[in-house]
Amino acid sequence: MFEVVALYLAVGAVAGVLAGLLGIGGGLVIVPMLVFCMELQNLPQDLIMHMALGTSMASIMFTSVSSFMAHHRRGAVEWDVVRRIVAGILVGTFLGAWVAAQMSTGALKIFFVVFLYYVCYQMLSGKKPKPSRVMPGAAGMFGAGNVIGVVSSLVGIGGGTLSVPFMVWHNIPIHKAIGTSAAIGFPIAVAGTVGYIMNGWGVDTLPPYSLGYVSLVALVSIAVMSVITAPLGVRLAHSLPVDKLKRVFALILFLVGTKMLISLF
Repeated sequence: MFEVVALYLAVGAVAGVLAGLLGIGGGLVIVPMLVFCMELQNLPQDLIMHMALGTSMASIMFTSVSSFMAHHRRGAVEWDVVRRIVAGILVGTFLGAWVAAQMSTGALKIFFVVFLYYVCYQMLSGKKPKPSRVMPGAAGMFGAGNVIGVVSSLVGIGGGTLSVPFMVWHNIPIHKAIGTSAAIGFPIAVAGTVGYIMNGWGVDTLPPYSLGYVSLVALVSIAVMSVITAPLGVRLAHSLPVDKLKRVFALILFLVGTKMLISLF
């Protein structure tokens, strides 16, 4: 048990840095690492992916607050964008948690791996949408929030891999897009956490110290470390070659995704 908690603490430390550095909320690292930890604990296979996703969403509540506050102090959060997209985010994320509860662990893993490969391609290609348009109106923002929320809930992330390109495409500078993405990650995490708790409530095979599909032991361990290390990621984002770091990170994600895919067979 001590080894597992220590690993949760390490996962939280890495997730916090990545949240501030790359604006991804850390979920892309947290989910596969939680799967690994929960397999070590011999949890039922049909629960592992749901528990990993639910716990990841819950941990991002803490990571995103620490991250967006650090970005806000640097004037890098567009609060008007957050205000306009939040309704769509809440609806989409809660819906995504319900959809995930209906899916098998295998189906969720396949969806997660496909999304990882998409993120890897995005990072390795270095392609960025051309900033050629203004932000959409209320209906467009609600629709965009829905899409970002549903996908984020299904893969247990704070939405940065979708919301950052969306904002850059609509003429938001990259540093402000990352900071705003961190702020958007909070309502995603809240709605996703509530959804995973409600949909996992009453499941007979849940491990001890669980709240629906959220592991409280993993949550506390990850939250403590991620809140401490997220400001470090923000400082690094303003001083390091983020594009090069993203390519290295993409290769790691590719290996992680491939390992998860192989484990299905």
